[in-house]
Amino acid sequence: MKRMGMIFRAKANKALDRAEDPRETLDYSYQKQLELLQKVRRGVADVATSRKRLELQLNQLQSQSSKLEDQGRKALALGREDLAREALSRRAALQQQVTDLETQHATLQGEEEKLTLAAQRLQAKVDAFRTKKETIKATYTAAQAQTRIGEAFSGISEEMGDVGLAIQRAEDKTAQLQARAGAIDELLASGALDDQSGMHKDEIQAELDRISGGTDVELELQKMKAELAGGSQQQAIEGGTGEGQSQQQPTDTPRFDKQ
Repeated sequence: MKRMGMIFRAKANKALDRAEDPRETLDYSYQKQLELLQKVRRGVADVATSRKRLELQLNQLQSQSSKLEDQGRKALALGREDLAREALSRRAALQQQVTDLETQHATLQGEEEKLTLAAQRLQAKVDAFRTKKETIKATYTAAQAQTRIGEAFSGISEEMGDVGLAIQRAEDKTAQLQARAGAIDELLASGALDDQSGMHKDEIQAELDRISGGTDVELELQKMKAELAGGSQQQAIEGGTGEGQSQQQPTDTPRFDKQ
């Protein structure tokens, strides 16, 4: 089970490593930092709002304390010492509330300053991270492009590998067809295979046909020569006979005496 678990984790890690894009990871981290910065700014705004609310309450209490003091003075001036004492007692209670609110105000103001400083520092870090992120992304993209170009030139990329395999298969099939065609020609020429179409002849048959054709031509030529030679002799014989008759005719012609 431990081994299966290790194998599963190794396969999952490898699959995640192939699927992970550093640029997407950097963008996601930057987005998270922006969200954290937004939360800090919202916290600063909330603390500032609470501080502002305390300041308003302090102003109201201080206004009431001043009003009670004036009322006590007027009551004492009119000889109403009891009213003056009551006014001073209420003023003292308000003064205690003012002191507590001032303490809370100082605490909130300190928290606001801390959060403001933290937001400024976080903003600086986010800005620096953004610059570094863009630099890393540009470098990664350039390296990826260079790698793809190198793989394309060397032919080891997946796309070019498929093209190379297709070319290799085409060359192999072409060579196989050429070899098969050559083998069939050799077999037909040697007579090992019969030409069903009657169009192909082997070398021996072609030579025999050539010799036979040449013999027929020679025989026909000899025959024509013989005929021509025979005709010439007949003409010569006939011509010779005519001349003899023409020469002998005067002697053979009977002569008649004139009476």
